[in-house]
Amino acid sequence: MKRIAEGASRIFLTCGSTDFLKQIPGLVAMVTLNFKLDPYNDDYVFIFCNRKRDAIKVLRYDRNGFVLATKKLLDDMKFQWPRTPDEVKEITFQQVEWLLQGLEIEQKKAHHQVKINVKNCCF
Repeated sequence: MKRIAEGASRIFLTCGSTDFLKQIPGLVAMVTLNFKLDPYNDDYVFIFCNRKRDAIKVLRYDRNGFVLATKKLLDDMKFQWPRTPDEVKEITFQQVEWLLQGLEIEQKKAHHQVKINVKNCCF
């Protein structure tokens, strides 16, 4: 599941729940019409979750077609999924990893990235 998101410049999480009867054409239409994003951009990844929060779908365009992967959890496990309906949220690859591990995508105690270079260094 992580491999589909690797190398993507932007990863979008569709908050709320998605009807999992929708396949590629329905998800592409949803991305285009509801979120005004380009599903044909091969640098973009879109992640959807079902109502029970026990399955996710990952959609990505791959040069000449779409890749759609599904992960279904077992044993009453749930994804920590934002419940805000009809919203799309951009997340990082690290947040995808947290999501797949069953963690919340907003880790308050995680170390944040520090961008440092010669110009903003005090030495």
